[in-house]
Amino acid sequence: MRILLDTHVFLWWLDRPRGLSADAQEALAAPENIILVSVASAWELAIKGAIGHLKFPVNVEATIDRCGFQKLGISFAHAARAGNLPRHHRDPFDRMLIAQAQSEGLTLVTRDRAFSDYGISLLQA
Repeated sequence: MRILLDTHVFLWWLDRPRGLSADAQEALAAPENIILVSVASAWELAIKGAIGHLKFPVNVEATIDRCGFQKLGISFAHAARAGNLPRHHRDPFDRMLIAQAQSEGLTLVTRDRAFSDYGISLLQA
């Protein structure tokens, strides 16, 4: 399975993985699954850190690499899809993750209930 982590799931995996659902923990630990973290999440963490809403002192890219996760870049197709999504969700970072999951056929791990309005494969965090 190819899995995309919502930003909060990435943080929880680092800080308190036992706070994730048993299904999410199992999926993230399974060696056959490919776990992806979007550049949109790195961007979100950097912005929230800069305005004082979040402390994330380590290098996000190095942390992704250390976890054995893959980085998912943002393409023009992802950007166009995110812009054309129905307005069920207003957060631009989440809209990008939804667009990437749709475009790439990914299962998105999240606790955000609004994601279910987009008809993507979800795994409850």
